[in-house]
Amino acid sequence: MNSRFFHYRKKITSMIMMSLTFAATLAAIVPLIFIFYYTISKGITYLNLDFFIAMPKPVGETGGGMANAIVGTLMLIGIGGAIGVPVGIMTGTYLSEFGNNKFGFMVRFLTDVLSGVPSIVVGVVAYTMVVLPMKHFSAIAGGIALGILMIPTITRTTEEMIKLVPHSLREAGLALGIPKWKTTLAIVIRSAWKGIATGVLLGLSRAAGETAPLLFTALGNRFWSTSIGQPIASLTVYIYDYAKSPFEDWNQQAWTAALVLILLISILSLVFRIITRSKYKTN
Repeated sequence: MNSRFFHYRKKITSMIMMSLTFAATLAAIVPLIFIFYYTISKGITYLNLDFFIAMPKPVGETGGGMANAIVGTLMLIGIGGAIGVPVGIMTGTYLSEFGNNKFGFMVRFLTDVLSGVPSIVVGVVAYTMVVLPMKHFSAIAGGIALGILMIPTITRTTEEMIKLVPHSLREAGLALGIPKWKTTLAIVIRSAWKGIATGVLLGLSRAAGETAPLLFTALGNRFWSTSIGQPIASLTVYIYDYAKSPFEDWNQQAWTAALVLILLISILSLVFRIITRSKYKTN
């Protein structure tokens, strides 16, 4: 009798917990679906070839595109990634493998603090350190600001993913006479590559959606420019400018720019998944 009672009790408890986890999953997915649906319904109107290859029209004229902003966004993400990705991965690797000391604790603490710093503060710092000495806004200043924002996410994700690698793999490498640094590079990081790539993707995605730092660094540009030493256009700044404008045409283009930004991040995520999956299979 008691065994049957405990059996039913466990079964009911399991059903309740499964229902709660399912409800929590829905609570996390529904807002995302709503954002996608609303952005697509609002932005699909102006989504055409001209939006990708044409330049913005002058004030008062309808139509045009954001070719310069799309290229500028990709350049800013590229510059930021070139700064933030290697620094974040190397810092996370150090914290996981060699950071069990006071210096490691300090670096970990500062990384956590940096992750909570508002992005506009990072933009002001980049303005003071890069823009003022250069005496003008530039893509390189915007890339530096975005790179700084990537570092905490990539660092903490890399650290946690490397910690999940079994210690037996490290011991096997050391037992074969491989130095610790080479074991870390050739075995540990290679085993945690998929998780590290996810952290890189999260860092790039966060940087791609930032506006405030770019207002103080890259500023924006209504003309075609691919020079990293000059102000450059970006989708997020265009969304900010067009969304608050009094022109209905610009408001609609802001929604389309938001949709294109989501598509760029989705394509970036898909490419990362394909690369990491193929790398994992070949390994």
